[in-house]
Formats: sequence, C-alpha cells, structure tokens
Amino acid sequence: MSDSSSPLLAVRGITLRFGGVVALDKVTFDVMPGQIAGLIGPNGAGKTTLFNCLSRLYQPNEGDVLFEGKSLLSVPRYRIASVGLGRTFQNVALFNHMTVLQNVLVGRHSQTHSGFFTDAFRIPGTIREDAAARKKAMELIEFMNLGRYVNHAAAGLPFPIRKRVELARALAAEPKLLLLDEPAAGLNHDEVHVLEGQIRRLRDIQGVTVLLVEHHMSLVMSVSDKVVVVNFGRKIADGTPEEVRANPAVIEAYLGHAA
Repeated sequence: MSDSSSPLLAVRGITLRFGGVVALDKVTFDVMPGQIAGLIGPNGAGKTTLFNCLSRLYQPNEGDVLFEGKSLLSVPRYRIASVGLGRTFQNVALFNHMTVLQNVLVGRHSQTHSGFFTDAFRIPGTIREDAAARKKAMELIEFMNLGRYVNHAAAGLPFPIRKRVELARALAAEPKLLLLDEPAAGLNHDEVHVLEGQIRRLRDIQGVTVLLVEHHMSLVMSVSDKVVVVNFGRKIADGTPEEVRANPAVIEAYLGHAA
C-alpha cells in the first residue's frame, strides 16, 4: 500500500512500438496520492496511447507501470477496476437503453462478490449486497447532480449529462486513481467551468487521485497540481503548471518555435 510520500502511480520507461513506429519512447513520471495531474501534448503525441497502456489495453514493449508499488503489467485487463484504477473515454460509452441508475450500477460490479447461483437463489447476502450497491449508486448520482435523470434512459440525455453519468459510473468502482480522457471535449465554456469544479470535488470529497488527458489548456492549468507534457511519444516536460508554461520545449511543441 502506498503512503503520501510514495507515488500512487509510477510510470517507468514505457516504450511502445507499432511495427516500425515508436508511439511511446521511455516515458517516465509519477503521480502522487491526492494529486490532480494533467497529461498534455499536441495531437498524435501519444497521450491516449499511454492511457491504453495504463489501463492494460496495450502491452508496452519495454518499461513498467507501478500502482501502489506493484506492477500493473501482469494484471489481467478485467481486474484493472478491482485493483483501484478507473477510466473514462473520449467517446462516452454508456448503455443507451439502460437508465442512469442502471448504468451507474454496472460500474459497481467490480465491488460485488455474488455469482450466478447466489443471484439466482437470492440468498440474504446477495440481497444485502444489491441494496448496498443501489445505495452507493444513488449517492454518486446525487454527488454528480444527476438526481432528476435517475430513471431516464441514457440515449436521450444531453451530451454534458452523459459525461457526468460516465463519471458517476467510474466512481462506482471506488477507484483510487481515475484516468479522465479528454473530459472537456464537446463542452462549451460554462460546461468546462462546471467540469473544473467536478474534478476538484472528485479529489477533495471522494478522495480520488486524478490523471487527465486534455487539450483544453485553461482547464488543465487551472485544475492540475502537476503537468506532464509529451510530444512525438517522448516526455518533454514535467512540473507545476507555471514551470510547464515557461518551458521552451513546450512552447516550441505547441507553437512551432521558441518564444
């Protein structure tokens, strides 16, 4: 178990190749418990590819990913949620014909222990577990200000509401680290401002450490404790928002020349 002086997530020399293309090249950085960390870079820099390595969708060719001091690279994909790592995606992936409550309950699955036979026979332990799961789901629905939509099918919800449902579903698994993949994509200025508050509340109230990939620079710089910058698969900067803003390599990567 990690403590406040040890990284919750330690990315160590991650390299990933697709044929002759090097998508990630020896990327190394830490995320400490309780941090909000931003991962930024130009289009094609390798940000989502790195997220796919962290969540075990891709297997790196070299390096390691340590979570609470233990390697994630030997953890089966289906167990990633149960070890404490959650994720949202660029394209919101809800079960459209299920209600908001049902979608959030799906996220609770990794924290339940019942099986086919216990569910079929509705033994007392299963009934209690189902009630506890529903209670937790309702708490998260209220936390994300989704109470008015609890029985609405996901298909008909506005895009910003769908994003909040996905966040609630990710929180239902009680992650220690939440990977947010472009949470501001498709949101207007006011909605991004609301999102900023929601990300802070994830950390401050739910106690979740956050790593977000985002192109919305004002959001990243205002909400992050630290920022990691990648370009062409390599890390080029790692520091506070103020340090990263002033880094000549970052300026060149985004503007094409040093200021």
